[in-house]
Amino acid sequence: MVEAFYQCRSSLALKLLLLSLFVLVVTSAPSVEARIRRYRWEVKYEYRSPDCYKKLVMTINGRAPGPTIIAQQGDTIVVELKNSLLTENVAIHWHGIRQIGTPWFDGTEGVTQCPILPGDTFTYKFVVDRPGTYLYHAHYGMQRQAGLYGSIRVALPDGESEPFSYDYDRSIILNDWYHKSTYEQAVGLSSKPFVWVGEPQSLLIQGRGKFDCTSSPSIGDGLCNASSPDCSPYTMTVVPGKTYRLRIGSLTALAALSFEIEGHNMTVVEADGHNVEPFVVKNLFIYSGETYSVLIKADQNPSRNYWMSSKVVSRNSTTPNGLAIFNYYPNHPRRNPPTVPPAGPLWNDLAPRLAQSNAIKSHQGYTLPPPLKSDRVIVLLNTQNSINGYRRWSLNNVSFNFPHTPYLIALKENLLHSFDQTPPPDNYDVANYDIYSVANNTNATASNSIYRLQFNTTVDIVLQNANTMNANNSETHPWHLHGHDFWVLGYGTGKFDVNSDPKKYNLVNPSMKNTVPLHPYGWTALRIRADNPGVWAFHCHIESHFYMGMGVVFEEGIERVGRLPSSVMGCGATKAFHRP
Repeated sequence: MVEAFYQCRSSLALKLLLLSLFVLVVTSAPSVEARIRRYRWEVKYEYRSPDCYKKLVMTINGRAPGPTIIAQQGDTIVVELKNSLLTENVAIHWHGIRQIGTPWFDGTEGVTQCPILPGDTFTYKFVVDRPGTYLYHAHYGMQRQAGLYGSIRVALPDGESEPFSYDYDRSIILNDWYHKSTYEQAVGLSSKPFVWVGEPQSLLIQGRGKFDCTSSPSIGDGLCNASSPDCSPYTMTVVPGKTYRLRIGSLTALAALSFEIEGHNMTVVEADGHNVEPFVVKNLFIYSGETYSVLIKADQNPSRNYWMSSKVVSRNSTTPNGLAIFNYYPNHPRRNPPTVPPAGPLWNDLAPRLAQSNAIKSHQGYTLPPPLKSDRVIVLLNTQNSINGYRRWSLNNVSFNFPHTPYLIALKENLLHSFDQTPPPDNYDVANYDIYSVANNTNATASNSIYRLQFNTTVDIVLQNANTMNANNSETHPWHLHGHDFWVLGYGTGKFDVNSDPKKYNLVNPSMKNTVPLHPYGWTALRIRADNPGVWAFHCHIESHFYMGMGVVFEEGIERVGRLPSSVMGCGATKAFHRP
């Protein structure tokens, strides 16, 4: 080849030879393949002061929030997780990852796996098949609110781009924070009389907040230190004139939030991993389990810093707003803005929250339209009631209990005796139920039965909100579906009318999400395709609500699920099964 190069007499021949060399190199180069990204994590308790109050916090490799997983579409994620909690089991759910072909690695204790015992190491292995913004968090008891969570950022393959542009990419997680341990809270929720968890003490932005140490004189010496470096405000440094993609995730235990950056508009471009038609907001309303990408241009006065703020909405909360600093370079990152932090919207103003929910539309050309008709409709009435003297949340008057043997294992190994085989109800007494009153609900029951969906059928799920056991009170519930995205067909106020309301569904450009709010005294309609073999949880993402029974489980195509790894077994009826 080199000899031929020197024998070339004309520029044309030289160009042709160089072109043939280029083609030879390109065609002989190996094709770009998806990567395997390996992580080795250790989960343990450490004393931390994320809001200046010292308490035990669950960490991953010493960090809370845990490390951000950064990958490209099609990559395989391998997480070797060691449970060093000493006295507690653990499981981690990969929130928004559909686990196509790997339902046993969804990380939902009681549904897809046995918990990881203290001292044990468990390996999760799954493919991130779609770009977007996702989360991971504990899915055992109420451990998520102890700090065990983090972000997942999945980029497009090299050479591909989104329908929007930006200069830099950032991620933050919004959270609320309690000083009581999850054990104390769980005991109260499970007691007679019922002891509610109360409002959170602080709001955290990327794991940092500020509790007023002087507000509670009863706090012991050394437990609260306003000068602790753990609780110095989170700072996001920006370069004037640049545009930032901010990936925002909420993993609150209770609170719905409004998030804003003082003096800056935000353009919403992605929701739960799907591109949406851009729309501009000043306040982003975000519910537990949701993720959004917003574009922010650093186009304000660069001589100062600005506040980033989160506020509780939908609850008359005493929790102070969470604060962080939007730092314009080269100002000092710890320099407080010269202004009073924004107060945020009124907590009980529902109209702008409904308006944002309705504003989210799929970006043309990026999301498949929904099937025009469904094969089955399941209406789930969200109620609160008393069962044997215990306060519970229920769907159609059935409160969910976990079995000792995870459903996926029970179904694959034919251990059907391990959970109730009676199908739960698809509806409630619509004609006679008053959603605006405290209902008697004397026929409420608890069960671990599940919904069996016919594979590859289209199913509509209508979430219907109602009054709680407190007069004139209906709460906001963020509902999250594992293993799927769903089309959000619409929202409405009052009682859902099965005859007229479906005629108003958006079948043209509905958003696709994995988490959606159910607003007070309203309804939310979803459409899913039961095309992912496995067993999948669908539940309220408020920790205490799910703990109190606010969830259901869907099974679909179980006969198509491959052989289960023995590592997910070892509890309930599988205690005698081999574990490596």
